[in-house]
Amino acid sequence: ENFFFDGDASQLNSQRVVLRVRFYDVDKKAVVTIKGKQLLVDGIGRASEVEEDANAIEARKWLKEPSLMLEAVPLVKGLKQPYKLDSLVCMGGFKNSRAVYKWEGNTLELDETAFEHGTLYEIECETEEPEALKAKLEAFLSSNGISYSYSQTSKFANFKNRSLL
Repeated sequence: ENFFFDGDASQLNSQRVVLRVRFYDVDKKAVVTIKGKQLLVDGIGRASEVEEDANAIEARKWLKEPSLMLEAVPLVKGLKQPYKLDSLVCMGGFKNSRAVYKWEGNTLELDETAFEHGTLYEIECETEEPEALKAKLEAFLSSNGISYSYSQTSKFANFKNRSLL
């Protein structure tokens, strides 16, 4: 499960900063993530990302009282001053199922993302050479008769805009 947060005046979103809390296996693990300004070109996304583990039981409380994160999570506390955050609001979220595969020396993450308005599938891979890997993946998918298209926007933007691009 992925839940997103912003200031009450959209202070983060207006600067293209995303604050997410992700839960794994219901409440076995929670991770707070801050993503910086994402750039998506020809299906390759790049964004800065910083993560901090959190107590999953405590993190569930943030869904009803999001502003508690401003004091409980050092990473989020660091956003208060630069973004003038006095409070946070929970924007909602979506569910994501991920299967992980090793392929040609890379770790591929195949995501099924279920929004209220539809479902998307995506292949993610962190690599220093995204263009080279993209070409290999395109060849692999094509040779196996698998149709594909490039993401036109991030999962967060699809969530926020109720789109499936």
